[in-house]
Amino acid sequence: MPPLGDDQLHAALVALPGWDVVEGMLVKAFTFDEGFIRGIRFVDAVAEAAEAADHHPDIDIRWTTVTIRLVTHSEGGITEMDLALAGVCDRLAAG
Repeated sequence: MPPLGDDQLHAALVALPGWDVVEGMLVKAFTFDEGFIRGIRFVDAVAEAAEAADHHPDIDIRWTTVTIRLVTHSEGGITEMDLALAGVCDRLAAG
């Protein structure tokens, strides 16, 4: 799965509010007003989805904020696989 071109990536970001490209990775910070435990539950759910997809994000936990970073290292950039997992993260954060 080849990395997305700039035009493809910018078009895809329209459907992924809050996500941005930082240092070649797709990045979003999720803040959980419900507290630390809600953030940890989100991380658990993301971990399950990532394992099922065999595609693992970088995850940073800071109190009530969880930052997800996605890139397909084997392809050297952001791919459709990253966009798909970003959408899953958004759905998990909402529900």
